[in-house]
Order: sequence, then structure tokens, then C-alpha cells
Amino acid sequence: MSDGIIRENLLLISESLDVINKRFSIINTPDDLVMDDYGVTILDSIAMRLQVIGELLKKIDKENSAFLKKHKEINWENIMRLRDIVSHHYEKVDHEIIFDICANHLPKLRKAIQKMLA
Repeated sequence: MSDGIIRENLLLISESLDVINKRFSIINTPDDLVMDDYGVTILDSIAMRLQVIGELLKKIDKENSAFLKKHKEINWENIMRLRDIVSHHYEKVDHEIIFDICANHLPKLRKAIQKMLA
């Protein structure tokens, strides 16, 4: 995978992070994600974007596993495993875990992606 393709995938990850951030901005508690149809729609859309991020990381890792290993501040395996859960076991997606990911882990991921793009 060329550096250009890695950069393109990182830009797509950054775009998905922007979308998640915008959608998550109106969520105050984990229960906001399941209280009504609108919350569930937000949960579904965030989960889909997390799936996209995991898929893009899998593509990067498959072609150049050393690239992600240079950035140890992020647990890349967990993100890729989340992609598998969303893709194959969506009924097991926990809204509290998605809330925690958005509130506590995505800001760190954003910083890492920005660093990788710099």
C-alpha cells in the first residue's frame, strides 16, 4: 500500500471522526442513545462510522502492519475488533460502550490520526 493510499485512508478516518463528533455532540448520557427512535438513529449512525474506521484500519494494517505499530498510543486491535462486532454481531453492540468510546477514546484517536497525517 503506497503512502498516498495510507494518507487517503487516514483522511477518510478523519472524516468519519468529524461525522461522529457532530452527531455525538447532542448526546449527554448513554441513555440518550436508546431513549427514543432519534437516539437509536444516532447510535446506529455512529456505529456505522466506527465500522468504517475499523475497516480502513484493517486495510492499512493488512498492507503495512508496521505503520500502525509506530503509533502505540492507540490500541488499534480494539478498534478493528469493534468493526467485527458491528459488522457481524450488531445485536451485541452496547450503547454504554459506544458512549464511552465517543466520550473518552475518540479524542485520543483524532490526535493520533492528525499526528499521522502531519
